[in-house]
Amino acid sequence: MVNLPQQLSLGVNLNDDATFENFYAPAGTHNAMVLQGLRQQLEGSGESFIYLWGAPGCGLTHLLQAACHEAQRMGLSVQYLPLRDLAGYAPEELFVGLDVVDLVCLDCLPTVAGRFDWELAIFNLYNRLRDQGKRLLVAAEHGPRELALGLEDLRSRLQWGLTYQVQSLSDQDKQQALQLRARARGLELGDEVAQYIIQRLPRDTNELFWQLQRLDHASLAEQRKLTIPFVKKILAI
Repeated sequence: MVNLPQQLSLGVNLNDDATFENFYAPAGTHNAMVLQGLRQQLEGSGESFIYLWGAPGCGLTHLLQAACHEAQRMGLSVQYLPLRDLAGYAPEELFVGLDVVDLVCLDCLPTVAGRFDWELAIFNLYNRLRDQGKRLLVAAEHGPRELALGLEDLRSRLQWGLTYQVQSLSDQDKQQALQLRARARGLELGDEVAQYIIQRLPRDTNELFWQLQRLDHASLAEQRKLTIPFVKKILAI
């Protein structure tokens, strides 16, 4: 990622597990179309501005960070900005120099909606990135028409390009996604154990994947397979 001004260097890190390959989106599904749109954005064959929205836990942060990983793999410069963690900063200072970055990702947009300084700064950033032929990827829990914005010009900008609603996964899909993530970690997660986890933990995929990471570390440390008794012991569920 690019370097922020020294006084605003926040140590924003990307999750190594956040990749396109780790995002459960079987061929032919709506979310597979979302992935295709993001890949085309990075390749330069699609829209340069994409707005993603969806319910909490549907994978918005995962997709933004995955896009950053993929862009870096392609040799592009990137900057991921989780606005939930940055709302206390002056946006104009935070955005200095970002118009030369190939891909800018703004996560948690509703956090700063209704704040004129932030809305104006994002509006100006959008225009600068467009003028430079760069890419902008934005994520929010609502579509642009539903955002509580005061600056209608920003709402208009957010409706340019492509808007995708990321679909939440069914429990069956979450089981498949959890098993896919486990395989990527070299773990064997059987159907019965996966179902046990999903039935007893919050349905939020972020929480499920975080707990899988805990199980991975514990399994490696204790040299144990993922069984129901072991999972029950480690996660206290």
